[in-house]
Amino acid sequence: MQPPVPGDSPAAAVARPRRVVPLVRAVAGGLAVAVTVLLLASVITFALGALSDSNPAAAVLGETATPDDIARMNHEFGLDRPLVEQYVSWVGSAVQGDLGRSWFTTIPVADSIKQALPVDLSIAALALVLAIIIGGGAGIGAALSNGGAFDRVVTLFCSVLATLPPFVIGMALIVVFSVKLQLLPSGGYVPIDQDPAQWLRFAILPSLALSLDVAASIARQLRTSMVTALGDNYAIGAEMRGYGRSRVLFGHVLRNAAGPTLAVIGLAIPLIVGGAVITERLFGLPGVAQLALQSAERGDVPVVLGTLLVTAVVVVVASSIVNVLQKSLDPTARRQGVLR
Repeated sequence: MQPPVPGDSPAAAVARPRRVVPLVRAVAGGLAVAVTVLLLASVITFALGALSDSNPAAAVLGETATPDDIARMNHEFGLDRPLVEQYVSWVGSAVQGDLGRSWFTTIPVADSIKQALPVDLSIAALALVLAIIIGGGAGIGAALSNGGAFDRVVTLFCSVLATLPPFVIGMALIVVFSVKLQLLPSGGYVPIDQDPAQWLRFAILPSLALSLDVAASIARQLRTSMVTALGDNYAIGAEMRGYGRSRVLFGHVLRNAAGPTLAVIGLAIPLIVGGAVITERLFGLPGVAQLALQSAERGDVPVVLGTLLVTAVVVVVASSIVNVLQKSLDPTARRQGVLR
């Protein structure tokens, strides 16, 4: 049992571990779901590679290759083994960090992904931060202005942004900020550890293109949740007891309204990752999406499988973290933890 904290009442000392139980259960359940999803993702990913009509041995050796040469190369690639054996071997190696080698360059797939993944992670992280800041600020302002001019403006912009895909927003941003105003570069990338300021100049437009649609969803959900929470008895009672408006808003209302908003963020993570395929092409970013696309065009299956698997891991891990945060902010779960 957790030792009591000095100054705690006996009831508080007993309630604290009980409040932790729902969170532990959420983490355990999230891990079980994550493992199941990753297992299914690995099966589907490998099946897509196995069902492709590519002939890697003939592609690597060229038109002058003899049937014996092709058979020898297929043996080196392990393609002459049963599919189940190939899958088990691939998964076993992937768990150890070995995603195989490119059929065309013989470069380890893991090395290629290590070079490209930081681009995606940095762009996606910045996009998520921008979405939370823009959407959160707009949602809070719209809720406080419930029915007012700002609320109507936010609702209008959210409706417009919801109909625009990221590549359309990206092209508009390039026209405005790169062509017309000439403030930001229209493409390219500088690693953040090399020059943070230059990284931000190159990353801001693609991140903004990915974030605005998500920001609109966050603003709409947060506005709806906060309007409902501001009308609940606990919020009205807190104001009647003399609590300041800011304390009621940020200490109680926003905490309870954050749960549904986190659910929107969790659903937005796959959209951000998926939108990176077109955004990377539009802004010339050397990320995982471009690596997968280029490899798919030339039939380099090991690289495609590796990028898809790593992308699935990133999405599942990020979504699991959001689910745990959502559970920790759920007032129903907190009350159940105390009452048990």
